[in-house]
Amino acid sequence: MVKNYLTMYQYALKPGGSQYKGPLNTLVSIARVYTPEDTAIITPNSDTPYSFIVFDLRAEPVVVTMPPIEKDRYYSLQLIDLYTNNVDYPGTRVDGNDGGDFLITGPGWKGDIPKGIKRVIEMPTTLAIGIIRTQLSSPDDLDKVKEIQAGYKAALLSAYAETPASAPPPSGDWVPISDELMVTNYWSLAAFLLQFAPPYSGDEAQRANLAKLGIRERVVWPGADLPPETVTLINDVAVATEKEIRDEAARLTDSSKIFGTPEFMKGRFMVRAAAAQGGIYGNSVQEALYVIYAFDAQKAPLDGRTGRYTLTFTPETLPPVDAFWSLTMYDRPKQFLVDNPIDRYLINSPTFAGLKKSDNGQIVLYLQHESPGPELESNWLPAPSEIFYAVMRLYLPRAEALDGRWTPPPIEALP
Repeated sequence: MVKNYLTMYQYALKPGGSQYKGPLNTLVSIARVYTPEDTAIITPNSDTPYSFIVFDLRAEPVVVTMPPIEKDRYYSLQLIDLYTNNVDYPGTRVDGNDGGDFLITGPGWKGDIPKGIKRVIEMPTTLAIGIIRTQLSSPDDLDKVKEIQAGYKAALLSAYAETPASAPPPSGDWVPISDELMVTNYWSLAAFLLQFAPPYSGDEAQRANLAKLGIRERVVWPGADLPPETVTLINDVAVATEKEIRDEAARLTDSSKIFGTPEFMKGRFMVRAAAAQGGIYGNSVQEALYVIYAFDAQKAPLDGRTGRYTLTFTPETLPPVDAFWSLTMYDRPKQFLVDNPIDRYLINSPTFAGLKKSDNGQIVLYLQHESPGPELESNWLPAPSEIFYAVMRLYLPRAEALDGRWTPPPIEALP
């Protein structure tokens, strides 16, 4: 939840910041793919240009409009609550590509639903984020993506229905946050955010335990009733646990069981934290499957300082998808895209036809820091000169990818 607020703060609550996108309840499209300059989201993809909206649903719902698009292009609106659970997915998989107006409400909202609303989606928290992904088929497809993005709209329900606006929510100060403050001020940030996140059914005992430590809704932490030594101990626990979460995230190998609905993630607190640390806003497996490559076939960490690697595809081992797939490179320490001389951050299925094939029909990708040479450079995915990982994303994975009939090919170290 605190990690989520870090992105929300940078995107919508800190005007003038380097990652600022626009005000609350405003849908902003980024008409390009992500590059190493984009650092607000760890492990970002770079093959679906993003559109974003940070919801404040305290006063009234928001209507999000998605335009109709061609049948063979993927798009989705991932609706994520403050806890980082995936609540719903307007778009290709759930609704098809005919578009529509979707009413996004806060918890427990009761009101009149205007005509023209395709679906009503209740968010469990009053702060939430929406991420639209629009498939980019190739670099020269960007103008078409821009045209589609221009059709994404968001409006308060009162503006959409042309009715009197609700009273605005209290204009409380948004608590500053940064990567450093996430650790040093963790509990005060967590206490601040509780007011926007009612407990899920079944989480009441955990919320009661937090209250025993003075961590309560609309109460500044630490309170005067907590002894200084207790405050020090609780803060020390936050530092130790942050390392534990990072270690758990480093052990993740695929996304099939780490992202999902509130019901799917129920009670799985460490998994949810590690998933947010490893790649916040990951999709539910029905929408996209992520294969995380952090080690070679011999279980050694991938290291661009000393190693050169290959990933070989045969017709039988190509990722089985109904939309598209991609393989994206990241540096391990910071979890961002890797700057490189050819500005290539991924290789994906739309670009596969341009890759060099071997005599037996295989396609070998080269993952290394230095170029493999002019003849093989078309198949080169540049790595940093440090430890790294790569993520294979399968959008709309087929049944064989989900039930184990398809096995991802391993990354092999070159001698």
